[in-house]
Amino acid sequence: MENYRILQIHNFYQIPGGEDVVVRNEKKLLEEHGHVVRTYYRSNSELNEGGRFKKFLIPFTAIFSLKTYREVKKIIEQENIDIVHVHNTLMMISPAVFYAAFHCKVPVIQTLHNFRMLCPAGSFFRDNVICEECVNHGMRCAVRHKCYRNSKLQTIVSAGILKLHRMLGTYYRVNFICLTEFNKEKLLGSLNPAKQIVNPQRIYIKPNFTFAEGIRPVHEQAADEYFLFAGRIEALKGIDVAIRAFEKLPEEKLFIAGSGPLEEEMRRYVKEHHMKNITFLGYLQKEEMRDKFYHAKAVIMTSQCYEAFAMTIAEAYSYGVPVIAGRVGNMEGMVKEGVTGMKFTYDSAEDLAVKVRQFNQMELAALKQNARDFYERRLRPEDNYRKLVGIYESILQENA
Repeated sequence: MENYRILQIHNFYQIPGGEDVVVRNEKKLLEEHGHVVRTYYRSNSELNEGGRFKKFLIPFTAIFSLKTYREVKKIIEQENIDIVHVHNTLMMISPAVFYAAFHCKVPVIQTLHNFRMLCPAGSFFRDNVICEECVNHGMRCAVRHKCYRNSKLQTIVSAGILKLHRMLGTYYRVNFICLTEFNKEKLLGSLNPAKQIVNPQRIYIKPNFTFAEGIRPVHEQAADEYFLFAGRIEALKGIDVAIRAFEKLPEEKLFIAGSGPLEEEMRRYVKEHHMKNITFLGYLQKEEMRDKFYHAKAVIMTSQCYEAFAMTIAEAYSYGVPVIAGRVGNMEGMVKEGVTGMKFTYDSAEDLAVKVRQFNQMELAALKQNARDFYERRLRPEDNYRKLVGIYESILQENA
């Protein structure tokens, strides 16, 4: 297998997220197999730098950054890059990165970590419910509702990027990786094929993966162990559904690992309702988080959105931990009912409580082994590497 010279492009958000972990994991994986990975990283922390004039220009540079175009083109030429792999371009990098690759006649591929190609907010989530209004009625809906960071200006920029580059045909020349079949179907089903916004022949499927460093044998579970919620404490992740469900389960322990905008409100709710079975752990470092996964009876996934790819489920499975997840989007496909966990009506605390009770009647040892087997079959780094390099080979052969 040939070793490639890859330029990895990523725009970090101001708040770290799962995309950042995936980017670093993929870089490490490629380098371990002998590929040369050069990087072009920028961060939205740049939004806080510079004077008024620089900030005034941000809406325009987010649509097309000359800085990105020049710098990326220079790297491609000097480093003799074979393929450009983009992860995120909002806000500082911009789609100018695609034109740098086009100019140098180097193929470019983007991993779609969210739904921003269809939704300016990237989540299909508004006012605490799933929303596809922009798909059905146009992106002016997002502007009206200030869907991106509750800012009309930032939403105009996000929607404007999509509108302009769809019109220019930018995305039609780009290869894309969707994380799941659901995401691919959502992408193609939401765009008018007559407008040739994306090329169906240039869309590939490759899930994320986890290294699962320090993996241990499947844990023999004690009877009094806890359930685990791991994620940001926010409406998008359905933290209120989890807490209200365990309010009905005073005999069951729920550990909440994470922080977020609803943390204070949720802590207050638990205190006011005298719930002794819920423990807030706060943000945990990697080693602490690994231990909490490993000793959990099951991970509770209450996301109220489609989840482009539920990395929490992948991590749980790597430690042989089953998952109780809502029936919505990609979570539904990642949990096998009665095999690797259970599924509930995603926005119903009542149904989650019922499913937790049913889960306790099942053979936990079998569920845990099945969860680990799922990881071994579908989420290992080696399998992911073969898929990724296979995609690179296919694209490069097409461009030869």
